Formats: sequence, structure tokens, C-alpha cells
Amino acid sequence: MKTGLIFDMDGTLWDSSANVAASWTETVKSLGYDRAPITQKDIMNVMGLTMDRIADIIFSDLPKEERMDLLEKCGNSENEYLSSHGGILYPGIEDTLKILKENYHLYIVSNCQSGYIEAFLGYYDLGKYFDDIECYGNNLKNKGDNIALIAGRNSLDTAWYVGDIQGDYDSAMQAGTGFIHAAYGFGSINSPVPELMRFTDLPVLMESVCGTLPSAGNRTN
Repeated sequence: MKTGLIFDMDGTLWDSSANVAASWTETVKSLGYDRAPITQKDIMNVMGLTMDRIADIIFSDLPKEERMDLLEKCGNSENEYLSSHGGILYPGIEDTLKILKENYHLYIVSNCQSGYIEAFLGYYDLGKYFDDIECYGNNLKNKGDNIALIAGRNSLDTAWYVGDIQGDYDSAMQAGTGFIHAAYGFGSINSPVPELMRFTDLPVLMESVCGTLPSAGNRTN
């Protein structure tokens, strides 16, 4: 049986909010906009949303076309910035991925722009642990659709999504996968789910939850 662990990024694998805010502020200023600096709190408040929603919130005073253009420029600069600065990696990530890789197939699905996941994997040299990745920026699909897409194109029999906010749980339910809450992250879940207090506890938690998930045939694709 092929079992997959599909990971969210922000609040699950790392916290890049401070460096994202710094890169966006720098980009907006360089383009001649007279705006208040974008803060870490601003970024944390929108993490997990699709890129169009983020543009609507952060640049709500700008016309739609202009805000999307500015968002694209910020995203490109952000990828470059994170490729050389990284973020805050949660403790024990690589050692735990190495253990998990022995028994599970590992993936990443995020609502981020194209290149963001690659910046993360490249900076920390973690690409060797993941079989596949997908994001909103690649295909404009929501997270639930992309979780199902990853599960389908990798022929997973069972799959679990590991995320930290309610939207992650909702996306996993849409995709028909199990869900594990990264309780150390940015949010809470309004349904009873397995909770991960530290990323390093995931191998042991998986031993207790494996076999409790319905077949992957219940997914919507």
C-alpha cells in the first residue's frame, strides 16, 4: 500500500513571514510606491490564502490589474530573497523527513506562487526527500484540488495532509484525505483531529493513525 504525507509549508515546515515582509517592503519601495512598510503581522494574517486573495487584502487600495501586477513582482523578489536568506525552519525537520522517507512518500502542496517551494527546498537542500510538489501559482487550483491532484497522479492508496490552519483542514476534507494538525503553527482547527505538538513527533504519530483512513478512492479529483 502506497501511503503519502502531503505537507503544507508556512506554519508547518517553516516560518518565512519576517523575510517575506522584508522582501515585499523592499520591492514596493523600489517601484516608487509611497506606502507603509509591510509587516510580519501583515504577512502572517494572509498566509495560507491563495495569491489573488492576498493581493486583494494587502493591496486593496489599488485597481485589480495593478495589485496583481505588484503582487507578481513581490512574489518574484520574495523567491530570490528566500533563496539566499531562507526563513525559520522548525526544529528537527530534516532528521524527521529522513525517518519518514523510509516508510512514506512525501509531498508538498501550498497556495503559494510558483518558485516558492523551490526556494525553500533549494535553500535547505531538502528536495531529495520529496517525490512531488504542487502550488496555486502553477495551475491556479485551490489547495483542495491540488492535494487531490498530488494523490491522484502519484497513485496514493492513502494520504494525509499535514497543515496548521482551518483552511488546511477544509482542503484536506475536500480532497478526501486524512488530516494532521501542526498545532505548533499559526492556527487552530474546529474539529477533532490528530495533533502534532512538535514536527519531530510525526513518525510516532503516524504509527498510531495509519490504518484509520478510508481508501483513497473516496477522494474527489
